[in-house]
Amino acid sequence: MKIIKAEEIGVPAVEKLLQKAAFDQVELNPKIRAKNMTLYGEDLSAAQIVDKIVAEVRQNGDAAVLKYTRLLDGADFAAEDFLVTEEEYAEAAATADPAVVASLKKAVANVRSYHMEQKPKSWMTYREHGSILGQSVIPLDRVGLYVPGGTASYPSSVIMNAVPAAVAGVGEIIMMAPPSRDGKLNPYVLIAAREAGVGKIYKIGGAQAIAAMAFGTQTIPRVDKITGPGNIFVTLAKKAVYGHCDIDMLAGPSEILIVADKSADPVYVAADMLSQAEHDMLASSIVITDSEALAEKVAEELEGQLAKLPRQEIARAALERNGLIIVTKDILAAMELANASAPEHLEILTEQPFQLLPYVRHAGAVFLGAYSPEPLGDYFAGPNHVLPTGGTARYYSVLNVETFMKRTSIISYTQPALQAVQDDIIRLAEAEGLQAHANAIRLRGIK
Repeated sequence: MKIIKAEEIGVPAVEKLLQKAAFDQVELNPKIRAKNMTLYGEDLSAAQIVDKIVAEVRQNGDAAVLKYTRLLDGADFAAEDFLVTEEEYAEAAATADPAVVASLKKAVANVRSYHMEQKPKSWMTYREHGSILGQSVIPLDRVGLYVPGGTASYPSSVIMNAVPAAVAGVGEIIMMAPPSRDGKLNPYVLIAAREAGVGKIYKIGGAQAIAAMAFGTQTIPRVDKITGPGNIFVTLAKKAVYGHCDIDMLAGPSEILIVADKSADPVYVAADMLSQAEHDMLASSIVITDSEALAEKVAEELEGQLAKLPRQEIARAALERNGLIIVTKDILAAMELANASAPEHLEILTEQPFQLLPYVRHAGAVFLGAYSPEPLGDYFAGPNHVLPTGGTARYYSVLNVETFMKRTSIISYTQPALQAVQDDIIRLAEAEGLQAHANAIRLRGIK
């Protein structure tokens, strides 16, 4: 693992490295492009493939979804097979490890308890002359959750997307997840969905799942909002359908940035870097420290832990591509670089981590202290793990209850209240050249 000294190459250069590491998966790698030649008969970029899939699903509905489910997932379905049946739920319950199910239920309870604290309230206030102003907070009618598959299955993502939607009071929650070649879903994904409040689950993945939820098909209802992370195809599909429905965010590869001082345990630091590196080859794992000795120990420790990982090849590729260990002149300089990166997960492993919390301006979630590692947030603590990536923590928030709600303004004026302000409204409307606006006040004949 390469160690970079910020003072030697300059802060602007380090900031560029951090921003590059944060989101770097625009184009497909050569192996995938070669596969595309086989599937589509032409060399297409990820964006071109997604546009093609979205357009076909919008036009042809279930037929297009079936086509791409066979082509990309290898599952030979009929449209009536999309929906998970009660028999499949029963099979999942029968085959699941009771201890894992118990842990899932505890996680659901923790996440629900945390998100209950977020629930906003409608309100009204009385003003002069009997006027009333307020705001109504209304849950969405129907939302669609996407849960990724591929190299791993993620019941934790089910919980993190479904629980806040249920707490918000969404009318109907549906879910999409890519099936295995035998047409099945991971049993823990099904169990987590039931526990978290999902109404219907469809065995569909990729861009075709996003398009089906955005436009609706003969068997799949159209949703108001789509949430949940996925690969580059899913992310680009969410971007393509935005405006036809809402989305939560455009999620990139997983990220962790650790700010550490000499008190940090290099074993912990390396383990936490690898906890994100094992996600996929595009994941980003970064350490920023004011201790050169710690930097060297972490680099050494990474090699030892890597050798024992089942997903060693993926983690090593991620570290080679987007892994960094940066040494700064002091810990506040490290915090400035952390804010420049605006990471998905920010760990502060210092002697007094809470003293640095006021310096955090941009991060999806902050983990303070040696015993608050990132996987605690991924699975169990309660806060949501669907977080902004690729530097978007500068302006995006973590997925939360309000993600699944909308706000409507309430205005009610009495005659005396309108009379008191009519001249100002008429004056402003006429200043903008909008005579009909002025007339809507004037013609009420208030004297």
